[in-house]
Amino acid sequence: MSSNNRQKLAGKIAVITGGNSGIGLATAKRFVEEGAYVVITGRREKELKEAAALIGRNVTTVVGDVTRLEDLDRLFTVVKEKHGHIDVLFANAGWGEVAPLETATEAHFDKTFDLNVKGTFFTAQKALPLFKDGGSIILNSSVANVRGDSAFTAYAASKAAVRCFARGWTVELKDRKIRVNSMSPGPIETPALEKAGLTAEQVEQAAAQFASQVPLGRRGKPEEIAATVVFLASDESSYITGVDLAVDGGMAQV
Repeated sequence: MSSNNRQKLAGKIAVITGGNSGIGLATAKRFVEEGAYVVITGRREKELKEAAALIGRNVTTVVGDVTRLEDLDRLFTVVKEKHGHIDVLFANAGWGEVAPLETATEAHFDKTFDLNVKGTFFTAQKALPLFKDGGSIILNSSVANVRGDSAFTAYAASKAAVRCFARGWTVELKDRKIRVNSMSPGPIETPALEKAGLTAEQVEQAAAQFASQVPLGRRGKPEEIAATVVFLASDESSYITGVDLAVDGGMAQV
């Protein structure tokens, strides 16, 4: 934990979607260690409560689905009543599933774009009225946005859209000095693979295959992503906006 006089997010109010597990939870935990007060949201109340217990302090949970605008309204009503403003938004909620072009269903496509694209878009829109000028918005994209990965094209396209949001919003919000960046993880040790419709054996194979494609020879840890999000949220990145920062062990870089 940082010492008090060196906390990078001291006194900041941060909202994290999908904060109940994986990257979102690791980031929420790190934000609090860095002095922030976090509001986390997710669809499952039990997981949210467990996440809050793990974080331990300075955390508020709001059950909600980012694809439902009324849930986003409720989230930001809670934030407004409790804190009055936002300094940092980490639009992290997202989803991916293997689906070859030949067999992908409309339901697969709609779920992918609803969660990753629509959810991210309206999370940012609904947060804006509460944002302090000079704040930071971080969007969770993926190195899939520049790669050609078989059977993962709807996901990759959805994450490329997220990357485009960072560019466009950087220009749109420049007068308010709100910085907008996307952050693109490579393969990370989270429950995401298990949730992508793979068997235990396939998960193991996929993890090994990912590791073989990464110059650093392994999957990343959620805490390594959290450290990057802290950097993008803090004044240490005060002259960085509009970028897509890959945190991928070199996977999409070489």
